[in-house]
Amino acid sequence: MKLVLLHKANSIYEDEPDVVYDFPRAYLKAMQEAVGDWVVYYEPVKAGPRGYFAVARIDRVIPKPGMAGRFLALITPGSFLAFDRHVPRLMNGRPLEAALTGAAGQVLQGGRVQLAVRRLPEPDFARIVNLGLPENLEELEARRYDPHPPAQFDEGAAIFERPVVERLSRRPYREIAFARKVRAAYGYRCAMSGLMLRNGGGRPEVQAAHIRPVARQGSDSPRNGLALSGTLHWMFDRGLISVADDGETILVSRNKVPGEVVSRLLAPDGKLLPPLDPRDAPHPENLRWHRENVFGQVLADAPADWLPPQAPGGIDQP
Repeated sequence: MKLVLLHKANSIYEDEPDVVYDFPRAYLKAMQEAVGDWVVYYEPVKAGPRGYFAVARIDRVIPKPGMAGRFLALITPGSFLAFDRHVPRLMNGRPLEAALTGAAGQVLQGGRVQLAVRRLPEPDFARIVNLGLPENLEELEARRYDPHPPAQFDEGAAIFERPVVERLSRRPYREIAFARKVRAAYGYRCAMSGLMLRNGGGRPEVQAAHIRPVARQGSDSPRNGLALSGTLHWMFDRGLISVADDGETILVSRNKVPGEVVSRLLAPDGKLLPPLDPRDAPHPENLRWHRENVFGQVLADAPADWLPPQAPGGIDQP
C-alpha cells in the first residue's frame, strides 16, 4: 500500500526524507502496511511551496528509542528520489488525491487533508510521480542543449512505456534525475569554484557528484550531492578535497595537491557556494562520511600522477 507522508523542512521531528520518517502511534497500522512499498512526500501549503516533492520506499518500521508512542519508518537505502519538478496539490482546481475530493468535485477541508500519513491509491500515485518525474526525462535531458539528439530520441520514435516503479528503480533514469536536480540547485555553477562554464552548444560544464556514493549506502537526494566541474569532481571522489564540518570550508589534502592547483581551481575565499534553496544544502552526515572515509585517500586505480611526489604538507592534511 502506498502513502503520502507530510514533511516540513526544519521539522521538530527526526525526519530525514531519504533516511527516516518519525511518526506517532496513530499512523502505525498504515505505515506497517506500507513496508516494502513506495511513499510520496508532501510539503503542506503553510510550510512551503513545494507540494509533492519526492518519492521513496519504506524498508521497515521500528519503535523510536526512548520515545514511547513514537515510531520510525526507515527508508530503503538508494530508493529516495526528488522530483524533477514540484507537483502542486491542486491541478485545474482539483486535488490530485481522490480522497481529498468531494462528491461534487470540490476540495475537501480539514479531516483527511490534515493527516500526516494518508493512503494513496495506485492511480493517484502514478499520476503524481509522472507529473514530478516525467517518463521521458532522459529524452528531455538529451534534447535540452543538443539540436541533434541521439538516434533513439528521433522524432516519431515511440516512448517505451515502463511501469512507474520499474522506472524509479532504473539506475540510468535515477542518475539523470539526480544530475538535473543537483545542477539546478547550484544554478549550474561549480560549488567549489563558483564558475559557470558552458560548451559551444550552451550545455553547462558542471557535473553532479554524490558525496556518499550510492554503492556505499548514499542516496539520490540533492542533500547528498554537489555540482562540481569535471576536474573537481575527480578530485572530490579521490579524496583530494572535501568540506569541513562547518559545511562551507573547502578542505584540501595539501600533501597531495600543490598550491598552484588550489589557487587555480577553487574559489578565492575557500568557501563552498551555497545552493539556491537552503533545503538543498549538503547534509552534515554526508559530509562527515566523506571526510572520514574518502578525504586524504587517493584511489589506487587512479593515482594523481599530475602532482609533485613530495608536495609540502598543510593544515588541511587529514
